[in-house]
Amino acid sequence: MSKPLLLAYYGDDFTGSTDALEFLSRAGARTALFIEPPTAAQLAAYPGLDAIGVAGLTRAMPPDAMQAVLKPAFEKLRELRPRHVHYKVCSTFDSSPTIGSIGRATEVGRGVFPGAFVPLLVAAPPLGRYCAFGNLFARLGIGSDGGIFRLDRHPSMSRHPTTPADESDLRLHLARQTDLQTGLLDILQITRPLSEMQAAIDAQVKAGAEVILFDALYAEQLLGIGAVIDGSAGKTGPLFSVGSSSIEMALGQLWQQNDTLKPVTAWPNSGRAAPLLVVSGSCSPVTAGQIGWAKANGFSEVVLNAEALAAGGNQAASLDSYGQQAVALLSEGRSVIVHTNGGTTAPSQSIPAEALGTALGLIAREAVRQTGVRRVVVAGGDTSSYAARAMGIEAVEMIAPFYPGAPLCRASAPGSALHGVEVNFKGGQVGAPEYFGVLLEGRMP
Repeated sequence: MSKPLLLAYYGDDFTGSTDALEFLSRAGARTALFIEPPTAAQLAAYPGLDAIGVAGLTRAMPPDAMQAVLKPAFEKLRELRPRHVHYKVCSTFDSSPTIGSIGRATEVGRGVFPGAFVPLLVAAPPLGRYCAFGNLFARLGIGSDGGIFRLDRHPSMSRHPTTPADESDLRLHLARQTDLQTGLLDILQITRPLSEMQAAIDAQVKAGAEVILFDALYAEQLLGIGAVIDGSAGKTGPLFSVGSSSIEMALGQLWQQNDTLKPVTAWPNSGRAAPLLVVSGSCSPVTAGQIGWAKANGFSEVVLNAEALAAGGNQAASLDSYGQQAVALLSEGRSVIVHTNGGTTAPSQSIPAEALGTALGLIAREAVRQTGVRRVVVAGGDTSSYAARAMGIEAVEMIAPFYPGAPLCRASAPGSALHGVEVNFKGGQVGAPEYFGVLLEGRMP
């Protein structure tokens, strides 16, 4: 590496990882997002990087499996000697004691990266995520005008099929997953001078706090939080933190202020890319509404039989059949959405994230190979990491912003038809109803 890395992050899924990629790139940090922790040889092919990310799978794993993956991953990131190492989680804190445990991830990180405390910042005001007195509130949809709800009353997150939210106080939520003690720098304290914020943290750490949660309601409040977090970095090696892409927002604001980075304010016009291929494993009503809009506006669909895929059988033949349906439609110049009716699928038709994501990725890879489609959208947080792997992607770099948290990227995929193709990974909650139309036309909303 030609210069020290400012930050390395490990994302618990792919769409959340591209979210962090976007905010670092917009802040002026050249960033590459890898599927696996990169080797020195891989990094040599990406000169001039300021930051790297790793798009993981841990959001859909049980705790012991998470630990088996995260410990060696964190150790590899430590070898790169970045100033910060961030475990990136969803801004709606998707997790439970049995699946995607943020508590277990925090324990593993604290073991690899010793430090006085672990900063925890989940509130991301630009994404419609707010934290007040430890309680998380979320807008329905990212990049939309949806209402704002307390997490345990959120129309989507309270009904999440894997990790339904039933507690909005993140300290209580985390206490179900770890014995680490969590303190709080609340909404009144974060507006105080830096020295007073640090004194409040020191007092809580002295009293036994091992994790410090930061409130935030406004984007401007992230600068002070970033200064507090960065002030603790480099004392015993990389500083380990946990949170949403607000970690990147906060540090990005700080690095711009001290001239470490210069923000990118102009991006190339992406333009129309027809036909567009969309593969969706999302169960979100937001994505269901977007699929409905697309069908009403000229998109064709290929609907997968989730129950049949979950049952196994001659899956290769089934995937080939679905892939050829998509190829035929794309060859006619029609934009296509391959999905499972996720917003309306009955529980009995559910399919594991790995199986569905892999199926969608294989369909996309073959469709791109046969048709030369040059822009692909992957929707669904739990399935996206598996889809990216099946597509043969090694890394992505941002080429243009669209909706917050879902940038347009270019894929590096040696040996795959996806190499050089434009890709967009969209979480279930992201975007307005016309999302897929916006990506088709390549116009920033």
